[in-house]
Amino acid sequence: MLDKVPAGPDPSAGPAQAGHTHHCHGTTKGNCPMSDGILSSGWDVLDASHEALRTAVRAVPTDGWRLPTPCAAWTVTQVLQHAVGDQIGYAAALTGEPGPAFDPFAPSGEMEGADPAAFLEDALARAAKAWAGVDRDVAEVPTPVPPHRLSPWSGSAACGLDAAVHAWDIAVATGQPSPLTPELARPLLKIAREIVEPLRPRAYTAALTPEPGDDDVAALLRYLGRDPRWSVS
Repeated sequence: MLDKVPAGPDPSAGPAQAGHTHHCHGTTKGNCPMSDGILSSGWDVLDASHEALRTAVRAVPTDGWRLPTPCAAWTVTQVLQHAVGDQIGYAAALTGEPGPAFDPFAPSGEMEGADPAAFLEDALARAAKAWAGVDRDVAEVPTPVPPHRLSPWSGSAACGLDAAVHAWDIAVATGQPSPLTPELARPLLKIAREIVEPLRPRAYTAALTPEPGDDDVAALLRYLGRDPRWSVS
């Protein structure tokens, strides 16, 4: 869900690069892991969204990677590749480092010999490290999505939105519970309403009509063009 950025090393090559994680104790601010080896950005919405995506990917069964998803014509592997590319793109917009070495909108669906969890963790670490370095007092920061400059909160939440919605895609495609909570969905819907319209139809399909009884999660999913009741069967 981002515009293309300059290509760098192919992130599908394997595990996280050295220097993208470190060890300290504690849970929140700056460049400190939420647990050993997992970086926290210090932005609550982004960190929760990263954890949702991490959890969904780790729970994909061995035979689940070629299953269809709510992203039309994309398998679980392709959604993972797309999500990885997007997180690298957000990091690259902030740091000027190389972006993904592949087009996130044309994921191959092939990851022969790669560890999906490590492939994802490298991208999440890059994004978390980049956002941890953002000055919260600046007016705007660069982003890979229009309008290409957002407030620090909006930019970090936009990065989180991308991770969270694909966490849901992967989870429901593989029979997992939804990783989205009302507490996370509310700020995600706020940022979605700020950035999504210019991204239709390339990154998001048309919004679905709200239905009586929709909770915060369903409202978010419908706004993003997803049916909250979608299932693989």
